[in-house]
Amino acid sequence: MKKILILICFTLLMVSCKTSQVKNPETPRITIKDGKFLKGDQPYYFVGANYWYGPLIAAKNIGDRERLIKELDVMDSLGIDNLRILVGAEGGNEDFQVKPALQYEQGKYNEDLLDGLDFLLAEMAKREMYAVLYLNNNWIWSGGMSAYLEWNGYGEVNNPFTDKYTWPEYFNYTQQFHTCEPCREAFQNHIKFILGRTNQYNGRAYTEDNTVMSWQVANEPRIFTESDREPFKIWLDETVALLEKLDSNTLISTGAEGKASYLEDIDTYERLHSNKDIDYLTMHMWPKNWQWYDINNEETSTNTSIEKANAYIDEHIEVAEKLNKPIVISEFGFPRAKESLMKNASVANRNKFYKAIFGRLEDSYKTKGELSGVNFWGFAGFAKTDQKRGKWETGDDFSADPPQEPQGLNSVFATDKSTLDLVYKYNKLINNL
Repeated sequence: MKKILILICFTLLMVSCKTSQVKNPETPRITIKDGKFLKGDQPYYFVGANYWYGPLIAAKNIGDRERLIKELDVMDSLGIDNLRILVGAEGGNEDFQVKPALQYEQGKYNEDLLDGLDFLLAEMAKREMYAVLYLNNNWIWSGGMSAYLEWNGYGEVNNPFTDKYTWPEYFNYTQQFHTCEPCREAFQNHIKFILGRTNQYNGRAYTEDNTVMSWQVANEPRIFTESDREPFKIWLDETVALLEKLDSNTLISTGAEGKASYLEDIDTYERLHSNKDIDYLTMHMWPKNWQWYDINNEETSTNTSIEKANAYIDEHIEVAEKLNKPIVISEFGFPRAKESLMKNASVANRNKFYKAIFGRLEDSYKTKGELSGVNFWGFAGFAKTDQKRGKWETGDDFSADPPQEPQGLNSVFATDKSTLDLVYKYNKLINNL
């Protein structure tokens, strides 16, 4: 009898210890009140990450679930609870493109990757993490709008990563999506399909899963020319209306870069985001791509990048205040010294830029401001990259850098201790730990 009592006590102790390590299985929904995010009834500010490849390594067959679990645990330990994730890709036939694709033909889906998305969201729920799920892409690296055009008779994709087409030709090709009726209908069907899904691992409908913080229309949807302004607005409004109709309880965002998405016109940014069903604003910043940063003058141009970033942030916060909506810097990246792909290259300039961005968030937290979150680009965890070749090839690990970028360029790996220490520090300062 004594042995049985000891066994029972030991079992209860083990259950108690296990329970203390498991977070509330019902993650509080993120809502908005008075232009601010709330997690339950508490303010929600966050330092999160871009983790676009999560569903790919979460897939049962082509993925690496051991790596996924390790990466989620590392991010959880740093207070990273907000992940921006791609619900894609499309096609998967072009060079420099994500392979395999979720939607490999129009309306046909890779079941292994759907299972991966389910598994990722279920694991995130266990850690009280939130997902921002973007449903399309302006850029060719995941197929996106250009794939829909090819599927619907607009000719081959004008791939700017080949010698055949230029970037302006790709822009002209892609903007046709906004007026392509069958493309828009196919995209709406994709939205209905994803939002109509039930997670096979925890039985939660996607529209009822608090883990999904936001449906995001697309990654960096852009107006490319003056003639595209009105068609773009019509397309954006109809997409937002569909998302609101299908899931009125989950937040909606656009995925915009800020005014950089709209011919550098802040007034257009404000006009588009005044839509009552767009719940919060987004902006992105890319010092290298936007030519703020100069590899030949790194120290000075890092300071210049910070100055320009602050001015860009100020301009967009002003719109957020006017519209009384939160705003998130949902993408920003910075290369290692000399744009090196080597993991041991200096990240001093990167850390300086990150610290400036995180500092803006801390200031906003202290003053209860509209700037509510930042998602650095991006977390590459334990990815093994070819530090000399750079180019992603089928069979390589997925990292934070999409296939059209040199692998490791903007990635933050699990070994980047000094950068991750900053992430931890600021999540602690904003009470997100």
